[in-house]
Amino acid sequence: MSATDVAVAADAAEVVFDVSGMTCGSCAARIEKVLVEQVGVEGAAVDVASNRAMVMLAAPGTVDGLTAAVEEIGYGLAPVPAREETRDVEREDALERRIGWRRFVVAAALALPTIVLAMGGFDAVWSDWLQGLLASGAVLWAGRTFHVVAWKRLRHGAASMDTLISLGTLASWGYSVWALFSGGALFFETGAAIVMFVLLGRYLEARAKGRASQAVSRLLELRGNDARVLRGGSWVTVPIEEVVVGDRVEIVPGGRIPVDGTVVEGVGEVDESMLTGEPMPVARRPGDRVVGGTVNQTGRLVIEVTEVGEDTVLAEVVRIVERSRATKAPIQRLADRVSGIFVPVVVVVAAATLVGWLVATGDWADALRSAVAVLIIACPCALGLATPTAIAVGAGRGAELGVIFRSAEVFERMEKLERVALDKTGTLTTGQMTLDSVESDHPDFLARVAGVEAGTGHPLGRAVEAGAIERGVQPSKARDVSVFPGLGAEGTVDGTVVTVGTSDLMESRGMAVGTRWTEVLDRAGGRGRTAFLAGWDGAVHGVMTVSDTPRSSSAGAIAALNERQFTTAMLTGDAATAARVVADQVGIAEVHARLSPQQKANLIESWQGQGQAVAFVGDGVNDAPALATASVGMGIGTGSDLAIETADVSLMSGNPALAVTAIDLARRILRGIRQNLWWAFAYNVAAIPLAAAGLLDPMVASVAMALSSVSVVANSLRMRNWSPASA
Repeated sequence: MSATDVAVAADAAEVVFDVSGMTCGSCAARIEKVLVEQVGVEGAAVDVASNRAMVMLAAPGTVDGLTAAVEEIGYGLAPVPAREETRDVEREDALERRIGWRRFVVAAALALPTIVLAMGGFDAVWSDWLQGLLASGAVLWAGRTFHVVAWKRLRHGAASMDTLISLGTLASWGYSVWALFSGGALFFETGAAIVMFVLLGRYLEARAKGRASQAVSRLLELRGNDARVLRGGSWVTVPIEEVVVGDRVEIVPGGRIPVDGTVVEGVGEVDESMLTGEPMPVARRPGDRVVGGTVNQTGRLVIEVTEVGEDTVLAEVVRIVERSRATKAPIQRLADRVSGIFVPVVVVVAAATLVGWLVATGDWADALRSAVAVLIIACPCALGLATPTAIAVGAGRGAELGVIFRSAEVFERMEKLERVALDKTGTLTTGQMTLDSVESDHPDFLARVAGVEAGTGHPLGRAVEAGAIERGVQPSKARDVSVFPGLGAEGTVDGTVVTVGTSDLMESRGMAVGTRWTEVLDRAGGRGRTAFLAGWDGAVHGVMTVSDTPRSSSAGAIAALNERQFTTAMLTGDAATAARVVADQVGIAEVHARLSPQQKANLIESWQGQGQAVAFVGDGVNDAPALATASVGMGIGTGSDLAIETADVSLMSGNPALAVTAIDLARRILRGIRQNLWWAFAYNVAAIPLAAAGLLDPMVASVAMALSSVSVVANSLRMRNWSPASA
């Protein structure tokens, strides 16, 4: 990075850094602590999932001091250029996953035979030596990352989960090597099994982090790579990076709008669902603003560019997603919370035991045996298994039920939830327009209207065509179909010109709407329906309404959330009337309508500012900021890939009741983790005094450790049969 880039970053109140060397939540907490201690720093937030840190500076200044301070504690810190949109980390994430998978496969190939030999009753010298050889490969090679990181932390006076894993595996392996030559009890399989399970957990975590990094890339892909720009009197295609403010850009029907701008020529209907989440296209005429990433469905548009690059609405959505991930308070994993105390205490007790026995007896064998017994009984083997086994079993059960958790940290956040907010379109509703009602004074009304609508390619038209077929009506053949953006359509059916659309369109064709049809329109609007007219031969012949219907499971899901004492709310970009109708149908009292993606995120932040932990359930690209800002974001699987990948939890079907299942299962998994940790420490701590007093042989200590591990795994396996409560 150049000095200019650093200076640019330092001119901002918020500076973003790439962080290297983090392996767990305790690493993030230690880096945060160092950053906030530096002069001129008002606050800092470090996110282990994205490997990024956001630092709030009291005043512009250099970042060199921050980088040096973090490097002193064994981590790397690199400023991100202020104008950088996103990192291209997919390749390095893929490499990390490949390396992690290879290490797990090697560890499993070495650990599983070791476990079979140890538990199979092979009382032979060849078995002991083969166990030692296999376990040495698992602990020293496959688990070498733990030892390297633990050593780095030790050099800087810190301890983490890696410290516990390294201490446990090396203690069990080291004693077993000694016992192999002295004739003592062996437990090579203990260290090998820990390495295998933890590497599996690290691999799954790396996969989740890789998916999270792809979410921002998908956002930027909405913008496109090039644009047709007017240069020298001719339309030419140029890379998106060469488009500047003031350029004229042409967008053909079906084309994606590459940048923000104002329409200066043409009329079209623009699909803004990526921004508003609503399925109905919006008519755009000269003078109207359009947003990069949206799609021009009908008509040729020419826009004058008003924002490019980092100034566009789409870039702001990207920043919201990245910032919300970086500023979330990191949740310390339960094991990391105690490691800083537990590990030093165990080491001190073991050293004191060694010295005490030497002073008291002068017998090195007894002293070493007692000291090793302390290390073995206090060895965090079960502690190393507590979290990964509970997560592996619980997350596996979740996958069977259609719930995918992105990280272990989400379990603790879900336990604290007080409010659940849900998007309307595509989450509580199907997201697909359906023909709701038809009122007409002509027997061929539906067939004629469906014929014209079938030729528009409009979502509303598809709904009418499908609704006619469902009612046993075959759409008539229409020709010369014309679309009038924001007004309706017109076509010729059996020699008759049929006009379909708004009151304004009808009246422009000389067809008076009349009291009868006006009353029908008013009733439809009051029910939150979209209504339109159709007529021919100088008269209006009927009204049709379409609606986005609630999912069949939505009411049950809201009832289940209410039973669990959650405050529920609907957040939508749709009109208040339509939102209120759906809310009443599904049982939600609190409705916030006409919200932009940023307003959704801001509302969630305001609730969080009041001390509430908020979950958000959404399905669209427009929901990405809210999903990332929420304490827990849950993405509906039938929605956009971005919503699913931005979310902390993916609900793999369109059933919103899975949000209830996810909350219940997450709390069950967290309870299992806590139970496992309690049992692990209960076994270890209760036996430490016995080991220090020389009353516990290392062989007995290994049995106690095995019992501790067995109890943890057995408790985790109970979640295999967990079932969601019926709503």
